Amino acid sequence: MQASSVEISKVNKFYGPFHALKDVDLSIPPGKVTCLIGPSGSGKSTLLRCINFLEAYDSGEIRIDGDLIGYEVPGKRMSGRRLREMRRGIGMVFQQFNLWPHMTARENVAEGLIRVRGMSKSEAESRAGEALTKVGLADKMSNHPSRLSGGQQQRVAIARAIAMEPRLMLFDEPTSALDPELVGEVLNVMKTLASEGMTMVVVTHEMGFAAHVADQVAFMEKGELVGVDSPDRILHQPQDPRIQAFLRTYHERNSI
Repeated sequence: MQASSVEISKVNKFYGPFHALKDVDLSIPPGKVTCLIGPSGSGKSTLLRCINFLEAYDSGEIRIDGDLIGYEVPGKRMSGRRLREMRRGIGMVFQQFNLWPHMTARENVAEGLIRVRGMSKSEAESRAGEALTKVGLADKMSNHPSRLSGGQQQRVAIARAIAMEPRLMLFDEPTSALDPELVGEVLNVMKTLASEGMTMVVVTHEMGFAAHVADQVAFMEKGELVGVDSPDRILHQPQDPRIQAFLRTYHERNSI
């Protein structure tokens, strides 16, 4: 599997007067898992969406495999066609599943392959079947979303992304909309992708997943990247008082 690298340099993002991202620098190695953690509203999801230019950053650079995304040169937007080409190598899974209710699981996965990749219906459905099998849904291909649990729907969304054969996967709190008993099945699929060498950037509140799967953990607060290090150093030996306070609150909340 070819895996992408991402280099984020001095990235700033404003929403009117609100400074959402403040001079963010982050290096994401190919084939590794980077987890973004921090309080709600700290800029994690905004940074994730800037990586594939769903949000336009205002200054700085984001490069995927050395290529600037979103801009031809700093300050000059790239063409829509070029942006679509770059996004073909990026898969994204959101909090909400965004499945078409009138389509089966297989049809949901195949649709993008037909529309974006120009595959024939039979070819697309064959690859969709492979992707659904990979996420453990071989027996649910003919089910519509209404007949799937939340965890199964999220696994369909992951299958839809990996069927496009991305080199980079972005996950925006993929388990936050799930009931607690369904979280594990989604995290297990993500662990499998990680073990296969997929470059992954994951916004998560699942500290256990970050501890066991991430190669590096980045902590954000108030739009700033406070620290980046190994999971052990960030989660068990944090030096910054802001990280210490966040983890203390997290553990108090989850011990109830």
